[in-house]
Amino acid sequence: MKRKVAAFHRERLTKIVATLGPASSSAEVIRELFLAGADVFRLNFSHGKHEDHGERLAIIRELEKEMRRPVCVMADLQGPKLRIGTFAAGPLDVEPGHRLRLDLSKEPGDAKRVCLPHPEIFAALNDGDDLLVDDGKVRLRVLRHGKDFADTEVVVGSRLSDRKGVNVPNTVLPLSPLTPKDRDDLRYALDIGVDWVALSFVQRPEDVAEARRLIAGRAALLSKLEKPSAIQHLDEIVEMSDGIMVARGDLGVEMPPEDVPSIQKRIIREARLAGKPVIVATQMLESMISAPTPTRAEASDVATAVYDGADAVMLSAETAAGQYPIEAVSIMNRIAKRVESDPLYRTLIEAGHPDPESTTADAITAAASQVARTIQAACIVTYTTSGSTTLRAARERPGVPILCLTSKMETARRLSMAFGVHAVHTADVHSFAEMVQKAVRVSAEDGIAQAGQRIVITAGVPFGTPGNTNVLRIAWVEG
Repeated sequence: MKRKVAAFHRERLTKIVATLGPASSSAEVIRELFLAGADVFRLNFSHGKHEDHGERLAIIRELEKEMRRPVCVMADLQGPKLRIGTFAAGPLDVEPGHRLRLDLSKEPGDAKRVCLPHPEIFAALNDGDDLLVDDGKVRLRVLRHGKDFADTEVVVGSRLSDRKGVNVPNTVLPLSPLTPKDRDDLRYALDIGVDWVALSFVQRPEDVAEARRLIAGRAALLSKLEKPSAIQHLDEIVEMSDGIMVARGDLGVEMPPEDVPSIQKRIIREARLAGKPVIVATQMLESMISAPTPTRAEASDVATAVYDGADAVMLSAETAAGQYPIEAVSIMNRIAKRVESDPLYRTLIEAGHPDPESTTADAITAAASQVARTIQAACIVTYTTSGSTTLRAARERPGVPILCLTSKMETARRLSMAFGVHAVHTADVHSFAEMVQKAVRVSAEDGIAQAGQRIVITAGVPFGTPGNTNVLRIAWVEG
């Protein structure tokens, strides 16, 4: 039996992204994930058929109507998958010093050679480079190479089996992040109306530009930072993207593990300075794929991302294929709420506060956050068309919810990923008085403000001018 849900808002500011999959494909489970705390649903196009993703999105849009609030959907593209071929006699155990040739022949491999069907890798290699196989369990050093082969020596040994992934650290590969499969998936995702597209295998700013051209404004673009080469172009990639994902899985394979925490903090800071939503992802509650509770280290990992000021934290296999998808979202919700109630959290968030740009819009938005804190306002209300006013408010990381009122449903859905944003799709306002009345009414109806509390309102006058934030108003919520 369904629980009846009144209009509500989350009691936390950091958002939760839940990946859908075999364990979470029914309307009932998706609804329970939302009620447990999921704000954004991720459709992982590395798995499943188009029809599967289309059915899940249709369920989410029905859920959206029932809950009377926008729900954000992200399509995550697979990107190039670099893998070795197969072995004729099954898995091969290799030890340090073992010599193995990689080549383009599609014949099954043996102890002396195996297929690596990616000429782009051979073209980019240098003698002395390392190749990482199976998430780094096997490390191969290139002794010599040509356009269609590489003779390697095992540096770190383990068992090699069919079709294991290959990473080429510290090398920019001449590969587009968009394979033919990705282009097909992208067309489908845009046609069914996803709100965000996550781009895998980003190496250079040109990769982001290519995806932007194909998306053509039909969805927001989120760049996944999983290649060390992308970190070298961090500022440009952040500037060209609508949002950023810290994809720590491949980052942790291609660079020393001790470097990943500091890289994570740097990416979060750069994204926040730019006012772009940033998600921390990969292995956050990994043990909950098969266990009802996380490890203490995992709880601390989620907490660290929240303390760092991330807009959102993400669950992957935990909700897509795990045995405890609802519990995983629930515990992530509890961790985020607990961190946000810690006085140290506000101290750390304020310490990383970006200086406002010398514009009227930035000055008004920074002032709104300060005023809300001083008068203990219930929320900050933003009126927006493009979303820029609301994202500017989220950049301030205020300690109260940001009630976003917009006449564009696509804007409301996209902004549901941003820190602290409670997005509401509503009709346009035509006067200043109507704007204030609507802000007061919606904040009360959605349980964000109560009678006797004050709210801080920012908007741009004349209405409908994107980015033109030039008004700050304090209003009382009357009984």
